[in-house]
Amino acid sequence: MDALSDVLRVAHLTGGVFLHAEFSAPWCIATRVAPEHCAPVLGPASHLLPYHYVVEGELHIRVDGEDGKGVTIGAGEVVLLPRNDLHLMGSDLSLPPVAGSDIIQPAKDGGLFSIRHGGGGGRTRMICGFLGCAGAEGNPVISSLPPLLRLNVEKGGAAEWIRSTFQYAAEEMSAGRPGSETVLAKLSELLFVEAVRRHAEALPDGQTGWLAGLREPYVARALALLHRDIPRRWTVDDLGREVGLSRSALADRFMRLIGVPPMHYLASWRMQVATEKLRNTSASLAQVAEMVGYDSEAAFSRAFKKAFGAAPATWRRSSS
Repeated sequence: MDALSDVLRVAHLTGGVFLHAEFSAPWCIATRVAPEHCAPVLGPASHLLPYHYVVEGELHIRVDGEDGKGVTIGAGEVVLLPRNDLHLMGSDLSLPPVAGSDIIQPAKDGGLFSIRHGGGGGRTRMICGFLGCAGAEGNPVISSLPPLLRLNVEKGGAAEWIRSTFQYAAEEMSAGRPGSETVLAKLSELLFVEAVRRHAEALPDGQTGWLAGLREPYVARALALLHRDIPRRWTVDDLGREVGLSRSALADRFMRLIGVPPMHYLASWRMQVATEKLRNTSASLAQVAEMVGYDSEAAFSRAFKKAFGAAPATWRRSSS
């Protein structure tokens, strides 16, 4: 498994859809995905990553508190908000915004929430969905993403399949046919992966961060090795020999791009994997300790408590 797939697996992303909306100009709303909108589909999640797919028309969007005119999103485009920030959307963001929660229509017969709002002018239709994430805190991918992540599903290798599937599901939802929400829920997960890939490919030269590290051959190889064999008793010397660099050269590149030394990264990632095992498996503490490279349950418990402020058993009970 490559490092990106491993990080996204541990994040335990689960897709869902919570409303379809139709707006007419002029309009402006302020909104943030609320847990109660998602709970019927997703259940509890520690973090939500909302997205908006524009079926028809266009909209302007800006994270609340940021300056500027925001980003314009047209038909066939998706905007994701990895931090679930309060954001403004509309035909004109200078208008006084209406709270999104005030205009949401309740779901009927187990269907989706909906919105119909605006002044009767040009029409914009969109689908709003989300990804639930069980492990966003400390996740190297999610924590490195910008507040707004734009994806044009009209372009790229997977574009036609994503676009046609979204369009089909949108038409199915408009017609009230069952099953379309399930299609979109699964598509949400693919959308996020595609958006992250394209974001990484478009990073400018000189950019730092975990995703930038995937583009540097030696650092990418080091990350792949650490993720592939997490219990191994790695040293920087061992890692350097595996990737074909000296200890100091690898440490310098890793530190410059990832921001921490290789062994610090490994220790942090072991804790991320440990939370995933504690949350989603019935493995004993001793078994989890062995899975993530600790010689004893006591050593694992000390490291876990230092990282999360609670012993593994206590953390597991509170998470479940």
